[in-house]
Amino acid sequence: MDYKGFSTDSLMFITTRPDLVFERGRGAYLYDQHGKAYLDFVQGWAVNCLGHCPPEISEALVNQAGQLINPSPAFYNGPMIELAGLLTANSCFDRVFFANTGAEANEGAIKLARKWGRVHKDGAYEIITFDHSFHGRTLATMSASGKDGWDTLYAPQVPGFPKATYNDLASVEALIGPDTVAVMLEPVQGEGGVIPADPSFMSALRELTRERGILLIVDEVQSGMGRTGTLFAYQHSGITPDIMTLAKGIGGGVPLAALLAREEICCFVPGDQGGTYNGNPLMAAVGVAIMKRIANPDFLADVVAKGNYLSRRLLELSARHGLCGERGCGLLRALVLDDGRGPKIVAAAQLLQPMGLLLNSPRPNLLRFMPALNVAESEIDQMIALLDGLLTIDLG
Repeated sequence: MDYKGFSTDSLMFITTRPDLVFERGRGAYLYDQHGKAYLDFVQGWAVNCLGHCPPEISEALVNQAGQLINPSPAFYNGPMIELAGLLTANSCFDRVFFANTGAEANEGAIKLARKWGRVHKDGAYEIITFDHSFHGRTLATMSASGKDGWDTLYAPQVPGFPKATYNDLASVEALIGPDTVAVMLEPVQGEGGVIPADPSFMSALRELTRERGILLIVDEVQSGMGRTGTLFAYQHSGITPDIMTLAKGIGGGVPLAALLAREEICCFVPGDQGGTYNGNPLMAAVGVAIMKRIANPDFLADVVAKGNYLSRRLLELSARHGLCGERGCGLLRALVLDDGRGPKIVAAAQLLQPMGLLLNSPRPNLLRFMPALNVAESEIDQMIALLDGLLTIDLG
């Protein structure tokens, strides 16, 4: 496909993309090169927590770009300090390392846990993770993930990531050995099918890891930053993890991630960890603007209300079409289909006229919904109406 005299063939092929180019976005809507609007219930895979081009982000970028963009991570900068303070003040953690992507934050968590194991547990290095988990696309985070097929895609894997069964404490306990340094999990498995960890499982897992003297790492790249109705999803279980990772929503659309840890876990020394763009003020200024908006209790209460509303509307849709229900937390939800037509629904939704609909199907039998956290009920109703029509069509 050509766009303004340039061919899309110049881009390295990594995924199948439809023949459209998005040129602008506003709130819940994207617009392609032909001016067609799309109601977006993917929002960059839970990235655009305040929708497309919110004024908070635009203003933060413009203001900060006129002051300081990147002095190098060898120096402090104002937005870096302010954002770290906001994160620690609103969580159980004491220290923050800023990164650019969720994979990079999780890679940092793996490094920190292994360094802690070297210092405090006679070189223990194994991190128990879970089946169907997703932690990123670096070699180490792919090895940590439980995604089907990833164990051979870039073999050999990075060793040290035995897989337990999600929500099954006995399977975790069976894997703990002298080389175990941590357990790492998503409080809600997003790519795995929007599967929440049971609060009782999270509580028991925290107790087990504490008894065995190993760390508990929560990957909140997708579930954090208000997505589930609390600022961080671990808060639903009333536990205190040792390490947490954030990305996606913390940047609201710009590349920003964070690794957080309690003081007693922080054992990096100069040279152990770093990165050219880590904590740069341009991205950190965006994070500050987002934190100030999202950490407001009234904002989070609205996420809970909108999540409950989306859940009710999805259950109505499920009952009307004889589907298998819905699940999730807050505004991270999934509609469970009665067959594997999810990808066909996603493709057909894009082609709707006069307005398209953007959905996601991480598993063939379900659709995942990750709207902006400030989505309106009227936009939820609009999505339900469009999806209702799609579910009545024979997509072949």
